[in-house]
Amino acid sequence: MILDQLVNGLALGMVYALIAVGYSLVFGILRLINFSHGSVYAFGAHMAMVFVGMEYGIVPALIFSIILTGMLGIAIDKLALAPLRAKNSKRIAALITTIGVSYIIQNLLMIVYGSETKFFPKLFDYGNINIGRVSIGTTQLFIVGVSLVLLVLLSYIIKKTKIGLAMRAVEQNHKAASLMGIDVNFIVTFTFFLGGASAAIAGTLISGYYQVVYPNMGFLAGLKAFSAAVLGGIGILHGAIVGGLIVGVSESFAAAYLGGTYRDAVAFVILIAVLLVKPTGLFGKKGNIKV
Repeated sequence: MILDQLVNGLALGMVYALIAVGYSLVFGILRLINFSHGSVYAFGAHMAMVFVGMEYGIVPALIFSIILTGMLGIAIDKLALAPLRAKNSKRIAALITTIGVSYIIQNLLMIVYGSETKFFPKLFDYGNINIGRVSIGTTQLFIVGVSLVLLVLLSYIIKKTKIGLAMRAVEQNHKAASLMGIDVNFIVTFTFFLGGASAAIAGTLISGYYQVVYPNMGFLAGLKAFSAAVLGGIGILHGAIVGGLIVGVSESFAAAYLGGTYRDAVAFVILIAVLLVKPTGLFGKKGNIKV
């Protein structure tokens, strides 16, 4: 029972980690909490559903979803956030704007695809694998495997590549990075694309796991992922991953031992506890940042 819930929690936590990475990437570059990220996740799931429904196959559908959702992330920055930065608006204005953008995306999804819950085919379902008394679903293994590969790839891009070096430079100081010849606007655009792409993958994986898609599916998932990002230390990539796993495993155990009614409260209990005990998160450093 305990190991079963641990496996469930790790699969769920990997998906939260993928969403939380989007929060951390944008916060790391712009010091902005992008509350539209949950709706971007829902958009990615809908795009995958559309292309799966057109019988393109799950892999091409996922690729199309990644591209379109990444472009949505770029559009959010170019149309809503970049004009505010150009006017040197306060960060609170950008934060409120992302909340508005989130509702706009949700409502557009309702208008185009309807507000009802829609079916999404199960991904990579080849039954269960029994290891001793533990029964592990192949879908869960698929989610963990895909998420792990993507998180390693994201970590490699940020820590080992030239563009990752530029992202870290912009994170430290925009003006100094610009003076060193780094195109800051391009780095911001690339960051929003990465965030959108990771949200699309997370949306597709979780839709395939629960076999449902609906316009406001990103609301709770986004808030839980945000809690995971805060737990790990928002703006820190490996912190988002660890935070996602802790939230996912905690939620799984809460559902098993307290009942499904209370599972959604766990992430917010963790969020409040972190803010009270260690506001910088597990891996965050001390410092006052106004958002």
